[in-house]
Amino acid sequence: MNKKRLEQLKSIAISLPDKPGVYQFYNSENKIIYVGKAKNLKKRVSSYFLKNYDSGKTKILISKINNIKYIVVNSEQDALLLENNLIKKYQPRYNVMMKDDKSFPWICIKNENFPRVFYTRKHIKDGSLYFGPYTSIKMVKVILDFFKQLYKLRTCNYNLSQKNIKQNKFKVCLEYHIGNCKAPCVEKQNEDEYNKAIDEIKNILKGNIYNVTKYLKNLMQKYADKYKFEEANKIKEKIKILENYQSKSTIVNPSINNVDVFSIIDDEKSAYVNFLKVVNGAIIQVHTLEMKKKLDETKEELLPMAITEIRQKLSIDSKEIILPFYPDIKLDYTKIIVPKRGDKKKLLELSERNVKYYRLEKIKQFERINPQKRYDRILNTIKKDLHLNNLPVHIEGFDNSNIQGTNAVASCVVFKNAKPFKKEYRKFNIKTVTGPNDFASMEEIVYRRYKRLIDENKSLPQLIVIDGGKGQLNAAIKSIKKLNLYGKIAIIGIAKRLEEIYFPEDPTPVYLDKNSESLKIIQQIRNEAHRFGITFHRDKRSKSMVKSELDEIKGIGEKTKQKLLEKFKSISKIKQADFNELEEIIGKAKAKLLLGYFQRTC
Repeated sequence: MNKKRLEQLKSIAISLPDKPGVYQFYNSENKIIYVGKAKNLKKRVSSYFLKNYDSGKTKILISKINNIKYIVVNSEQDALLLENNLIKKYQPRYNVMMKDDKSFPWICIKNENFPRVFYTRKHIKDGSLYFGPYTSIKMVKVILDFFKQLYKLRTCNYNLSQKNIKQNKFKVCLEYHIGNCKAPCVEKQNEDEYNKAIDEIKNILKGNIYNVTKYLKNLMQKYADKYKFEEANKIKEKIKILENYQSKSTIVNPSINNVDVFSIIDDEKSAYVNFLKVVNGAIIQVHTLEMKKKLDETKEELLPMAITEIRQKLSIDSKEIILPFYPDIKLDYTKIIVPKRGDKKKLLELSERNVKYYRLEKIKQFERINPQKRYDRILNTIKKDLHLNNLPVHIEGFDNSNIQGTNAVASCVVFKNAKPFKKEYRKFNIKTVTGPNDFASMEEIVYRRYKRLIDENKSLPQLIVIDGGKGQLNAAIKSIKKLNLYGKIAIIGIAKRLEEIYFPEDPTPVYLDKNSESLKIIQQIRNEAHRFGITFHRDKRSKSMVKSELDEIKGIGEKTKQKLLEKFKSISKIKQADFNELEEIIGKAKAKLLLGYFQRTC
């Protein structure tokens, strides 16, 4: 942006009123590229041109601004509402993009005579009532089955106007004959009776179950007083079904009435906002909104936008909302609570769990389609958690294995893109160390491994994981320094007892979250290096024991030993073999030698 244009924009910003409102940035093609809200238009818009932004995205936005327009409103909440409507209308390039769970099912009470009650995935503004959205189609079907047991509602799509009914345009159908419908189409059920059932259904879907059960109990008593015990028993069964439904829905104190709960979680690219509608302690509505970031927006900026969008979309007007923090904008006619303990805190925690699961499920769905994205995400997480300079695409892990200094070996495992790359695993016999000296052994194998890679001009890892604490790590660092690789390759040690992560030249370990993907990958590398090393150590020890016993027998050479081991696999099985079995493998003379030796040593 040239200086002249910048000065013009500054002069526009400075001339704006000190009032709440909404501002719009236009580009050179007179197209809206950004819509924002402000408590104070003058201060907010001027800030774009008076301070330096670290975010590259914001700098790009500012460079594209060619003109500024604004709308003054009465309150901060009005600004929030107007901003939300303008973003939906114009979909500016640099504004947050909102994606909700619109494909989830709703329960619809149709705007018609003798309303039908059914589920749909389309929210049509035709005067009908919609309840939801629900996170599971199974839950919707359970609720509708519950209504089917309680009430006999029509399922046909006839126009049941009084005129059509009076003209006898309809005939009773199978649903009437099997007892699922009372046939209002032929005046076997009047509209007032039908609408009473619809009112009860509305109350149930709103969570007002108490009034419905109270009405049904009074009705049951009336039937009983008139000795209509069969009808009274039917009402009793309905009450049982209703109370069972309520018991499954109630999760906290039933005195919590008509409260909205919002929670938010975000990452670098998106934010997710979960909404719970709570009436009489029961969750009757759930909704999750996904917001695609454009300008590195914070949770504090995004949550008020999400609240406005959800409350508008679902026609919510609760007077109390529960939030994880106080928003920086005032919401009129609404009491905001940030609970620290108690049942309302439990509700907030429930919402937070839901939004975390929603985000994880979204990530899993995406990664099932794009498997490489999962590994990219894990590698970026490791880079962030370990403060690495480079993405750890290639990681190597080391471990020693010996028993009282005998058959000392070591292992190197290789992970690429956060997955084991077994064809590049390497085994090492310790050559320069005598006795059980883990530190010296680690120093030797790390030196040998990377000296060879350098000599063969092969690629080096971005991260080395050493199985052990500070001592093993320092031993490995000695070799890294000898090879002039210190500072070029990241290296850490992981101690087994408390899973401490040690860094070079830092005596204080780091503790990663036990559920973090970074720690799980590091543990997998450590465990794989240990498994590979132990397997090699056992094989070597077993072979050395076999070799030492068979070497004692004069006349039994290498080829004979090889034949015996290929056939019998172990010394114990060779000892159990009879003369004929041995003769068949190694001949009569050597079979006699072998049996004679075993008889003398047993």
